Amino acid sequence: MRLSHVLAGLTFIGLMPIGTSRGQAPNGSSAKPMSYEVVSIKPSRPGTPGISEFLPNGFRETDTTLGSLVQDAFGIFYDKRILGMPSWADSEQYDIEAKVDADTADRWKRLTEKQRHQEEEPMLQAVLVERCKLKVHFEKKEMPVYELVIAKSGLKMKEAPKDEAENEELSMGITLTAHAISIEDLTVTLSGVDGRPVVDKTELGEKRFDFKLHWTPDNLPGNQNSGPSLFTAVEEQLGLKLIPSKAGMSVLVIDRMQRPSPN
Repeated sequence: MRLSHVLAGLTFIGLMPIGTSRGQAPNGSSAKPMSYEVVSIKPSRPGTPGISEFLPNGFRETDTTLGSLVQDAFGIFYDKRILGMPSWADSEQYDIEAKVDADTADRWKRLTEKQRHQEEEPMLQAVLVERCKLKVHFEKKEMPVYELVIAKSGLKMKEAPKDEAENEELSMGITLTAHAISIEDLTVTLSGVDGRPVVDKTELGEKRFDFKLHWTPDNLPGNQNSGPSLFTAVEEQLGLKLIPSKAGMSVLVIDRMQRPSPN
């Protein structure tokens, strides 16, 4: 994946309505939306290694899927929030490369990774509309979730200085070292635990925190880097708790998606 599904910390904003015509802004104005200058999508050759490169002027991925591109385009990294994905989109491998013009690449240098991705989401959506004839809509669906709340023992994370840069690093073991991370970002990181998305019920708002979270995943072989379960670690190390519940979640429904047209 070009963007980590574990650490993306991306918000579901700035999405271009599917069906917006090329050259017309989503609000109906005549301003031309940003787009990639060059896009290449072609089937991977057998044996092609999976490579993901985040480039100053775009990105390049090899041996990836169009399903992954859909997830990036809509900032949805919990697969049960996407319905109707064609089976081929999650199994057939492609090499994808996209680049912007020099002026856009120069402006991107002044953006954070999150700000840049928020700009790229509608650009990726436009690629899928043009090349795969993608058509989608959104629905509400009740599903099992975990509510993230402040534990009875109290919050144990340190609030980050206002001028601290946002950053997350993951090392196998697993240890997540975070700087200036919002609770919204943390819920994205935790979503998918035990097959459920995570919903913020902490009421901590826009506050950002520094913390280190260490745990051992259930599927880690042997006793490598032995540590507590994620549920225990979240409560003991962060002062938060994951509580099983149900909630109505926005889901992306794919109405139509074809294999990409040739370059």
